[in-house]
Amino acid sequence: MDSLEAQSAGLAAAEVSSVELVDAALARIEAADATLNAVVGVRGDAARAEAAAADARRSAGDRRSPLDGVPLLLKDNMVQQGEPTTCSSRILEGFVSPYDSTVVTRLREAGAIVLGRSNMDEFAMGSSTEHSVHGPAHNPWDTGRSCGGSSGGSAAAVSSGMLPFALGSDTGGSIRQPASFCGVTGLKPTYGRVSRFGLVAFASSLDQIGPIARTARECAWILDAIAGHDAKDSTSIPEPAPRVSDALDGDVSGLTIGMPREYFEEDGADPEVVSCVRAAISELERGGAKLIEVDLPHTPFVVSTYYLVATAEASSNLARYDGARYGRRAEGVSDVDEMYRRSRSEGFGDEVKRRILLGTYVLSAGYFDAYYRKAQQVRTLVRADFERAFAQCDVIAGPTYPEVAFELGSKQDDPINMYLSDVYTVSANLAGLPAISIPCGLVRDLPVGLQLQGRAMDEATLLRVADGFQGRTDHHDQRPPGHLGQAAR
Repeated sequence: MDSLEAQSAGLAAAEVSSVELVDAALARIEAADATLNAVVGVRGDAARAEAAAADARRSAGDRRSPLDGVPLLLKDNMVQQGEPTTCSSRILEGFVSPYDSTVVTRLREAGAIVLGRSNMDEFAMGSSTEHSVHGPAHNPWDTGRSCGGSSGGSAAAVSSGMLPFALGSDTGGSIRQPASFCGVTGLKPTYGRVSRFGLVAFASSLDQIGPIARTARECAWILDAIAGHDAKDSTSIPEPAPRVSDALDGDVSGLTIGMPREYFEEDGADPEVVSCVRAAISELERGGAKLIEVDLPHTPFVVSTYYLVATAEASSNLARYDGARYGRRAEGVSDVDEMYRRSRSEGFGDEVKRRILLGTYVLSAGYFDAYYRKAQQVRTLVRADFERAFAQCDVIAGPTYPEVAFELGSKQDDPINMYLSDVYTVSANLAGLPAISIPCGLVRDLPVGLQLQGRAMDEATLLRVADGFQGRTDHHDQRPPGHLGQAAR
C-alpha cells in the first residue's frame, strides 16, 4: 500500500487508519533513510495527532478529498508554521516559520497530513541533490547514483515507498528530472496555477510548486487540492482552477502529439533513452493519438537563456540573507560589512555562490542590456515557438532528460555539463507551461522519463494524455529492487 490511490481507498473502506499510515511511514523512514538520506526532518507527534483527528472526522462522515488522512512530505523550501525551513542551507539553520505557506493551508483543508521535510539542493539550485548541507540524497534504484534535483529527496521518498506523495518545486526541471531518475510521476503546473506564497524564492518568474506521486491520476488529485487563485501571491492566476481529475477518461484517441525535431536530434542524448521515449510515444499512437513533427527552433538557446534569467533573479532574491534579520549570523564580527560578508560566505555553498555571482554580473551596469535584457527577449521567442507548435498539436512529447541517473560525484567538477543537460526541461519554465514526467521504461535497469508539455492552463489535457499512457502500460508499477518499494509490491 505504497501509492496514494491504495492508501486513499484503504482509508475510505476503513481497512486502515490514518494513524496507522503515519506510523508505517515513520517506520519506513527510520528503516531506509540512513541509506537514502531523502528526509531532513519529521514531525512525528504532531502528525500522529493530526492523523487521529482525521480518523475521527472521517468516522463522523466528513471525508474531504482523496488526500484525506494520507501522509506526505514537503520539500524543505515550503514554510509551515512552527516548523524549521532550511532550504538545505547552512544560512537558514535555526529558522522556524511563523506562518503556513498556501499549499500547506490547502493540504490541511483537504485533510492531508504533512509528515516532514525532504532533502533538496541548496535553495533549489542543482540537479543532483548533492548541493545540500545535509549531504546528497540517493537513488533507490541504485544508491550510488543521483536521485536528481533539486526535488531529489521528494522523488526518492516516493520511489522508495516511504510515503505515497510529496510536493516539490520546479524552476527549470526540478520536479520532472528527479521523477525521471526515480521512476515516478512529477508535474510542474502552469506558472501561477499554484500559489508561491510561502515558497522560498529562487527565481520568482520561473518557480512553481507541484506534486510527485506514482501516477498522473494521483497528481491530478493533488493539483485539485492545492491549485487556485491566492490573493497573497500577485502572480497567481486570477480565476478558479478547474477540477482536472474529471478529465481523466483514459482515452487519447483524437488527440495530436507533437514531436519536436530538436528534441530527437540532440547530440548529447543517450540513444537508448531516446529510443525508449520513441517507443513510449508510439504507444500513444496505438491508443489512437496522432503523431506529428513540430518545430521549436529556439531550443538551442534555452539553456543559456534560462541560466541568465534564473541567476539574475536568484541574485536579487538571495540578497535578503545577510545575517541581520533571520537565519545564520557569523560570530565575532567587528562591523556590519564584515557581518554581511562572513555570514554569506560561511552560509552559502559553492553552487549558490556561483549562481549569485553570475546573476550579479548579468544585472550589473554595462552588462544588463547585453545579457539579462537579451535573455528576456529570447524568452519571448521561446514562448512564441510553443504557441506556433500548439496551433498544430494538443501536447508536445519528448525525453525528460538526456540520460538515466548518473553516478554521484561524476559531474561535480563540470557544472556546465550539468546545466546543458537541462535542455528539455527549462523551456516549460521560460514559457510558463505545464509539463509532466512519467515513467516510460528502463535503460540499463534505470528509469527513463517521458516528458509531456501542454498549453498554458490546460493541465487537464496534459494529465489526460499521461493517464491514458499509464492506463496502457505498467511502467509506473515498477519498483526499485532491494528497497522499500520491492517490499511494498
